[in-house]
Amino acid sequence: MNIKNNIITLISHIYRNQEIITKTVYYVTNINSTEAKLFAIRCGISYAIYLQDVNYIIVIIDTILVAKWIFNTMVYSYQLHSITILKDLKKFFNKSPNNFIDF
Repeated sequence: MNIKNNIITLISHIYRNQEIITKTVYYVTNINSTEAKLFAIRCGISYAIYLQDVNYIIVIIDTILVAKWIFNTMVYSYQLHSITILKDLKKFFNKSPNNFIDF
């Protein structure tokens, strides 16, 4: 994540068998860094679960505290990202009992 002139740049990489298959760059304004990081996780997971033969997702982020927001049941301003991530993860885990995710 890079913040410059109130524009946050987020990058998502998706690999299959040690090879990158997609790199996506997002530019977001009027957003705080926690929400931006949740947005990046959301976009990456949403894309990855619809690819064929994906059974392992690794989310690399500079702080685990942001990932914990995904599972927070309290009401907060960027909860929409968490709800979407959880719905996507439910689909991902329902595909196969061998699917898993690491943070």
